[in-house]
Amino acid sequence: MSKRIDLGWIGLGQMGAPMAERLLGEDVTLHVFDRNAQVLDAFSRKGAVVHGSPREVADAAEIVFACLPSPAISKSVALDEGGVIFGERVRLYVETSTIGRDCIQAIAAGLAAKNVALVDGPISGGAPAAREGRLTMMVSGPPPAVDEVLPWLGRIGRQVTNLGGQAGQAQIMKLVNNLVMAANMVVAAEGLALGSKAGLDAATMLEVLAASTGSSRALTEILAQALKPGSYSFGAHLSIVAKDVALGVHEASALEVPVPGLEAVRAIWAAAVADGHSDEDFTSIIRFVEKQAGTEVRSA
Repeated sequence: MSKRIDLGWIGLGQMGAPMAERLLGEDVTLHVFDRNAQVLDAFSRKGAVVHGSPREVADAAEIVFACLPSPAISKSVALDEGGVIFGERVRLYVETSTIGRDCIQAIAAGLAAKNVALVDGPISGGAPAAREGRLTMMVSGPPPAVDEVLPWLGRIGRQVTNLGGQAGQAQIMKLVNNLVMAANMVVAAEGLALGSKAGLDAATMLEVLAASTGSSRALTEILAQALKPGSYSFGAHLSIVAKDVALGVHEASALEVPVPGLEAVRAIWAAAVADGHSDEDFTSIIRFVEKQAGTEVRSA
């Protein structure tokens, strides 16, 4: 029988929970922490070992994964008192959150002082893909550390792309993806609202767009599902997408890359947050656009 390994997971939200669940198995003792007691109870029933802080997870596990909602929380979990950095056993930390270059590099530097290697490993695909092990994963970091975590990442996702040897490179790739997706979502929603107000049927518009040059995954796989009656749950809060777009625009500014189109996209997602859609599924951007246009995108 192969030796069991102690793995840790911090952050059991909409994405983290299904990802962590895929690591459960006879060859793994999974140590978990989250602020949600109900989620911890569920993982305990599945055989995971529940802990009271990130440090406790890092005391018990050699490799610790994190999936968290913001740069501030990621930095706190990794480096603050009671954080991973003070763990006695951890030697490799995999940050799957989308937190930008500045934050991931600060975490990498802090952990390196304690001889803990960091793999920058943001993920893409949404909650349905996380549950089914179909995530796209981007990684960067020290080659030995990346090589060591690849078998575990292979349980979580179907495609793992190595972006290089430095923390931050995978973050940039993830932000590029999310900027393009968020822009496509807004443009598709606005186009559908325009057609709807002119009297076109939503299903007919989707059919034509899917077969034409205006097609995109944001349209055919996300918005099209969201427009079904009562269905607004792709698996991430609108505020998370707004955060990612803001991070991406910040990176563009830092690199002196003009992005006026993406600046406009950032403003639209921020306006949707301000309009009260923050905790709704991000597909509800269509609701915000409908409200602005004074129409509803629906089929007859």
